Amino acid sequence: MFNKVNIFGDKETLIEKIRDADVIFVADLYTDEYLGGAELTTEVLYEGSGNKKVCKIKCKDISNEVVEAGLLKHWVFFNYASLNLNTIPGIVANLNYSIVEYDYKFCMYRSTEKHLKETGQDCDCHNQQLGKLVSSFMFGARKIFWMSEGQRDFYFENFPFLENKNNYVISSAFNLEMISKLKSNREGNTKRLPKAMIVGSSSWIKGVEDSIDYCKSKKIDFDIVHNVTHDEMLTKMSQYEHFVFMPRGKDTCPRILIEARLSGMKIHTNKNCQHTSESWWQGTNDDVESYLKNHTVQKFWKEIVDNINRKSTISGYTTTRNCISQKYPYKEAILSMSKFCDQVVVVDGGSTDGTWESLVELSENNEKIIIEQKKRDWSHKRFAVFDGLQKAYARSLCTGEWCWQMDSDEIVHEDDYDKIVNLTKQIPKSIHLLALPVIEYWGGSEKVRIDVNPWKWRMSRNLPHITHGIPSNLRKFDENGDLYAAPGTDGCDYINTEDHNVIPCVNFYNQDIHTVRMMSLQGNEDHIETYENWFNNLINQLPGVHHYSWYDLERKIKTYKNYWSKHWQSMYDIKQEDTPENNMFFDKSWSDVSDDEIKELALKLKDKMGGWIFHNKIDFDKPTPHVYIEREEPKLMRES
Repeated sequence: MFNKVNIFGDKETLIEKIRDADVIFVADLYTDEYLGGAELTTEVLYEGSGNKKVCKIKCKDISNEVVEAGLLKHWVFFNYASLNLNTIPGIVANLNYSIVEYDYKFCMYRSTEKHLKETGQDCDCHNQQLGKLVSSFMFGARKIFWMSEGQRDFYFENFPFLENKNNYVISSAFNLEMISKLKSNREGNTKRLPKAMIVGSSSWIKGVEDSIDYCKSKKIDFDIVHNVTHDEMLTKMSQYEHFVFMPRGKDTCPRILIEARLSGMKIHTNKNCQHTSESWWQGTNDDVESYLKNHTVQKFWKEIVDNINRKSTISGYTTTRNCISQKYPYKEAILSMSKFCDQVVVVDGGSTDGTWESLVELSENNEKIIIEQKKRDWSHKRFAVFDGLQKAYARSLCTGEWCWQMDSDEIVHEDDYDKIVNLTKQIPKSIHLLALPVIEYWGGSEKVRIDVNPWKWRMSRNLPHITHGIPSNLRKFDENGDLYAAPGTDGCDYINTEDHNVIPCVNFYNQDIHTVRMMSLQGNEDHIETYENWFNNLINQLPGVHHYSWYDLERKIKTYKNYWSKHWQSMYDIKQEDTPENNMFFDKSWSDVSDDEIKELALKLKDKMGGWIFHNKIDFDKPTPHVYIEREEPKLMRES
């Protein structure tokens, strides 16, 4: 009936079951070993999973291997006294999880009252290492489920930052079979012993002596019931008139008290039973039944399933400046992001060619598009550094959980829109930055370059420490104190806002593929075919962008002549004279190059070459290989 997986066997089997599950339950014990109130509630939640596959594991079985197997699953932690606390930081960093809190785990005694009794001092565990570790564990949870409002509020008093989390009071859980059984107890036995029932226990916190004193003070006869099974306990509840339970410390939502009431007993308790002040308990037995039938299990699974199915928000961002005169497909770039992003931020650097006016019109027709101008002094000696600053500013305006960065000559294919959204659900929590494929056209859509890396940093979590700029090891300052870079960066790296260190990135590109690509560049036909097949398969599996930088070669050569040579001089603090030696395209100074010569070279490059990195002069005797892709250009470009 239920999609249950209850596996406590060998690790190999456990890992297989974790990979097959949707949700992982983690607890110290389950009802097959101990029939405590917490374990019974856990079992009811387990049985209420509907069509979700749930795998039970024990805290003691948690290991790095187990965590790795469930990186993309949703975990729920219940009682975890046997969990190796050293694993908590790794769990917080890597897993998507929720917590069902049954008691007060931040206290070394799991009860502040017992702490006082045992030590003679008020509990200060919330300020100690245990309290800080437990509270950080709770803060890292997607959702926290409490047993009562009083329990939740006591946590908030000690850890105010938890108040901003997703908090839900679900109380103890009962299945329909148990509720029906308790109702039979209540209605089936009209002749009860005019006595009180007290559940025996050697635990100080259960307050048996206080319950006895209460009965004596009220002149109620009583029996102490102990060493009976749970079913026998429920039977006895149908035989007694009174139930007395006087715990000496906060009891978050004692299941036994609910069982006693729904069995028809008159309840005598104290304020330490924290659920008794809540509205559902204050009503009739029918009100209590209705609450238990329609709230606890349903609320829990609704929130868990919503968390599994929820769509993360994505902010796309890009920068513009005089895109019309530079013939950049900036509108198509922005519109492609609007197809999968919840917000698209465009920061313009002070365009003077009509680009800004067209952005205004674009934003007026699409509420997702947010535009802002951030003008810079583009005549400044270090104007090249502004490129990274513009990206950093655009990123700072993003409000989504994820950020997708694109340049204004990059377009996302329509087949990748859903892939990007789905990818946000599949990335382990510890990954903050992801590299994705880039299709680098050369002279048109017929050729795709292999002489450049097929990836770029693309999607990142919207965390406040991530920005763009020059990495710490490449940061330089000139005599005026202005920042520039040593070679090795374009000034737009993903860096940490505090120390400027590079943000670690996860990449699909590995050494094996790199070796194949390098062999392909040497003209090895077998390796070219292998790389082409790999790349076509890659872009079908992973979303990426189509890059139009070298699509129009005539345009690109002109930007080298008019802009890029100046840009790199500004970025790297180098001086490069306009001489034939410094011109990688022609054997003459740029000032002597005509538009007709540029057009002629562009046609020759498109026909004879498959790419060229212009750190060296073009050598047509060494044609650069290329590959073909099966995918069409993005529809936005085909229709533009």
